[in-house]
Amino acid sequence: MKKRSLALALALCLCLTGCANLLDRSYQVSAAHMDRPATAGDPSVLQATNYRELVSAVLYFVSQGEESGSIQLLDYPGNVEDALAAACLEVATEDPLGAYCVDYIRHELTRVVSYDQATLSIHYRRTMEQVDSIVRVTGTSAIRTELREALNSFAGEVVLRVAYFAGDADTIASLIRQAYYDNPAAAFGLPQVEIAIYPETGRERVVEILLTYPESAEELQRKSEALAAEVQARARDLQGLEEQNVAVTAIPDALYDPEGDTPYDVLVEGKANSEGMALAYALLCKESGLSCEIVEGTLAWTPEAEAPDQEEVRFWNMLTLSGERRYLDPSDPRPELLTAQALFDRGYRWAGGPAEERAEGTQEAGI
Repeated sequence: MKKRSLALALALCLCLTGCANLLDRSYQVSAAHMDRPATAGDPSVLQATNYRELVSAVLYFVSQGEESGSIQLLDYPGNVEDALAAACLEVATEDPLGAYCVDYIRHELTRVVSYDQATLSIHYRRTMEQVDSIVRVTGTSAIRTELREALNSFAGEVVLRVAYFAGDADTIASLIRQAYYDNPAAAFGLPQVEIAIYPETGRERVVEILLTYPESAEELQRKSEALAAEVQARARDLQGLEEQNVAVTAIPDALYDPEGDTPYDVLVEGKANSEGMALAYALLCKESGLSCEIVEGTLAWTPEAEAPDQEEVRFWNMLTLSGERRYLDPSDPRPELLTAQALFDRGYRWAGGPAEERAEGTQEAGI
């Protein structure tokens, strides 16, 4: 088991507008299903003739949430006691479901005339409600979709059973951050996260994510409603305008405040830093039908600054207007729609920007 408490901070120069995800596969949600192993006439007793059938029988009891069960081992080859201990350990530590929900499994072995009978006592650290709530997905795109929905509803827990996932807790933390900036309407402060992955390796694993928000769910819901009303009112003023005019007119007006890092701070309370401005601007653009994403990077200090070699973390936006990519920093006192090169020439740096394109010969990338 791997468990870490993470503050959601990534390296500077992380572009939140497009990062090619490995293993982006189809999205699916389904309930876990396992065929019932062979029985001995008694529904509480299963049968096994080899090791794989023994593992399957133990896992079947776990999948059903059974606290006890019996398995008849018929003509079993090899050492039955060792096989039973290994099967219980494999289910409890290597199978994704068992590693997530099983605390430990006790077992006893009894010889009954022509066969051995194993009696199991299974102890859980999760409820059946928690097990039933597990969502099955495939690949990182599906994980990101689930995380976006969880953040949108201010859910405190997300448990996913993920196929074809080779990442780790840092990968999940990055996906949470991406999902947060994907949906500025629900961006009221990045939650603290606690991530556990069961087991540590494997082609299929259970990912448990606990989310702690900066405010209560009730307060976040109140803010969400107030923000939605303000966005709708402002979006009405943008109706009927051409794309270029929308892009310029949608820039919110707010006083600088280093703590104003959410759209609510900007649009309802009138205070902002570059993160809040970029989120609020993206929200207004999206409400008006424009493609607009968040970019995080750095901005070099101006030559007049006391420390001209320093850089500051900066957020801005990337838009697609008439099929062309343009950048705009709504925090700039004189914001303009710029090409990537023009933005770079003004001291902006970000992952996938012109400097990386020249150095690596790659195309500008976004998340």
